[in-house]
Amino acid sequence: MPRLIRFDRTGGPDVLQWVEAGLAAPAAGEVQVRHRAVGVNFIDTYHRSGLYPVPLPSGLGQEAAGIVEAVGEGVTEFAPGDRVAYAGGPLGAYSEARNIAAHELVKLPDALSFEQGAAVMMQGLTAQYLLRRTYRVQPGDTILIHAAAGGVGLIVCQWAKGLGATVIGTVSSDEKAELARQHGCDHPIVTSREKVSARVREITGGEGVPVVYDSVGRDTFMDSLACLRPLGMMVSFGNASGPVPAFEPALLAKMGSLFLTRPTLFHYTARRADLLAMAGELFDVVASGQVRISVNQRYPLEDAALAHAALEARRTTGSTVLIP
Repeated sequence: MPRLIRFDRTGGPDVLQWVEAGLAAPAAGEVQVRHRAVGVNFIDTYHRSGLYPVPLPSGLGQEAAGIVEAVGEGVTEFAPGDRVAYAGGPLGAYSEARNIAAHELVKLPDALSFEQGAAVMMQGLTAQYLLRRTYRVQPGDTILIHAAAGGVGLIVCQWAKGLGATVIGTVSSDEKAELARQHGCDHPIVTSREKVSARVREITGGEGVPVVYDSVGRDTFMDSLACLRPLGMMVSFGNASGPVPAFEPALLAKMGSLFLTRPTLFHYTARRADLLAMAGELFDVVASGQVRISVNQRYPLEDAALAHAALEARRTTGSTVLIP
């Protein structure tokens, strides 16, 4: 029987269990995928900790790449042997094999490895909607991306640079600053010794930036607002340091009639046509070499708890994958 990671109570990484579970034939509209690599994302820690509640007991993970083993009735877009990847659907990607709805899958180009596919779907599609849809970056823009040496951050730095933007990125160490710089970040800011908003104002000649992409949350939110020019957009797309405290909307007016959005990937990919278009653009920039996918940590699937501990301690850079 295939094995998987499951948890029946919320808490730290120690609640994750390595268990066997039966796997039925795929139902109508489903595809059975044998995973070759599984992506690890910060949202996985939110599900495990209870920050984002899920019914228990539960599987974990929403991103993987592998090979189609079987298809259910009515599935015509995929066939056994196809290379596929996904970022969505019910929790359960932390598994050796699973059934998943066909509409969640995309075909993985031969130019991308399974590890790249597992690492790029959620983080890469997030970068795609941030840069091309939430705020459409234009040549000459100067943008701020927090956690610039993380998985999404490294993709955003490269992609934005290719679009003609100047990239400012926050990091926690000199080592991460150099990594971000190697991936297109023009101005790394080491947060342990620099005030982000002051440095951003200095870089932009006092003007501020038109957009801030902030996945950190509570610890950076107010300073992120202070980085924006009038009519700028605050894109709060994660809570790595915890949820943002409540505040009066009038603050946005006071700071320059700012825009605030809290997007999530699954609204952007809800229509299959959008998912295919976004994935196509993502795969193109990766295959062309414009965006390099840095898989910097690999763990056996059964050691998912170790991966979570490293992620939450900010000991990781780039992407992390689990290998079944």
